[in-house]
Amino acid sequence: MMRSLFSGVSGLKNHQTRMDVIGNNISNVNTTGFKSSRATFVDMLSQTLTGASSPNDNVGGTNPKQIGLGSSVASIDLLFSDGSVQSTGKNTDLCLSGNGLFVVSNSADGTNKLYTRNGNFSFDADGNYVQAGSGYFVQGWMADKGSLSTTGATTKIQIPSGKPMESEKTTSADYTNNLRADIPTITQIIPGMGTLPGTVRLSDGSSYSMITTGLATGMSLPVTTTLTMYDSLGVSHDIAIYFTKEPIDTAADPPESSWRISVNSDGSASKTYTEGTQTTTVDMPAETLKFDENGKFKEGAGLVTMTLTDGSGTPQQVTLNLSSLTQYAGSNTVSGKANGHAAGSLESVSIDQSGIITGTYSNGVRQTEAQVAVAQFNNAAGLTKTGDSYYQESNNSGVANIKTAADLGCKITPAALEMSNVDVANEFTDMIITQRGFQSNSKIITTSDEMLETLINLKR
Repeated sequence: MMRSLFSGVSGLKNHQTRMDVIGNNISNVNTTGFKSSRATFVDMLSQTLTGASSPNDNVGGTNPKQIGLGSSVASIDLLFSDGSVQSTGKNTDLCLSGNGLFVVSNSADGTNKLYTRNGNFSFDADGNYVQAGSGYFVQGWMADKGSLSTTGATTKIQIPSGKPMESEKTTSADYTNNLRADIPTITQIIPGMGTLPGTVRLSDGSSYSMITTGLATGMSLPVTTTLTMYDSLGVSHDIAIYFTKEPIDTAADPPESSWRISVNSDGSASKTYTEGTQTTTVDMPAETLKFDENGKFKEGAGLVTMTLTDGSGTPQQVTLNLSSLTQYAGSNTVSGKANGHAAGSLESVSIDQSGIITGTYSNGVRQTEAQVAVAQFNNAAGLTKTGDSYYQESNNSGVANIKTAADLGCKITPAALEMSNVDVANEFTDMIITQRGFQSNSKIITTSDEMLETLINLKR
């Protein structure tokens, strides 16, 4: 009879623990990034009255006779399922989906790491990317002038407002898209008198009044493109580059189609631009680009040397990459883009689904600034809660594997937060079951007490 009393008492304690877990879940139904828990029970030791016996020739076997001694809490499990994504409109908020946690630290050197699903982040007065409620530093990798490496140790992310960007001179330019294969060619040239324009007739029947220097029958009219280049002081220069189709080389087998690239429409090697008080001289001997019978780039190269007589005064070489050009019928879509930029300052930042923070500068340049780190554990449910929605490693969580979100198969939703994964309907159902279980165990105690009272009254 005393066994039933203790069984009832253990049941009361366990259901009270379960109710505590349910109450904590419901209390955190609106806590950002909260992960709910559940309590599971197991039976305790059983007292064996008689053991099991095996069958023999005379009688069959018998089962053991055991009386249970109540229940105990087997585990309180942390449920790491994803919560719903709630859009906030704040571009520094992050919502993490998948098996991972954000990494934060309460020390500037990042030695004391904690982990959280609460992505309520913002920038502080010094440009540190921190958790808004605690000021803990969000950990990640900083980029060096747009070059990002995620192989080293994580550090705090710091992107000051108005961060300056130095100017960068142009060193190369890439040309892409198509040079029209069936472009009309010159069939007749009527030179002008003296310096007056002449007349050029094309194969499509059109004619133009223009300076005829450098033109010949079988050629096309120059296709003009403009490259915006920057000198070492960050001053921009709009340089015209001309593409002119040359007569087909019928002596080649198969016949070759080629284009002339030059800094002047007549193919001459030098041109001077006057921009205010500054004179810019562009030098490049005309180069020939050849294409095969399939319209693919075959050979050719270009090198533009800018000589600035004012400003920096230092000649700079710009290499033109033409290998991506094609020659198909249709239209001229050729365009060039040079590297380099003027000086600028940071205007805004944005974060993508992999956690890369990109800065937009006043000079129009978008540059990678940093990337947010994500930690993954073999057993995330084994982490120890430290309060304020933080977790730390435990003996059964495993060691943090800190990488990018993409490397760990996680997804980051910017301008959003993860809601609590508490299912209110399920919690209320569990509350009813827990309450009935508690009542049933209390009934065990009162009934056992009445039986003991009856036993004591036998003496009367």
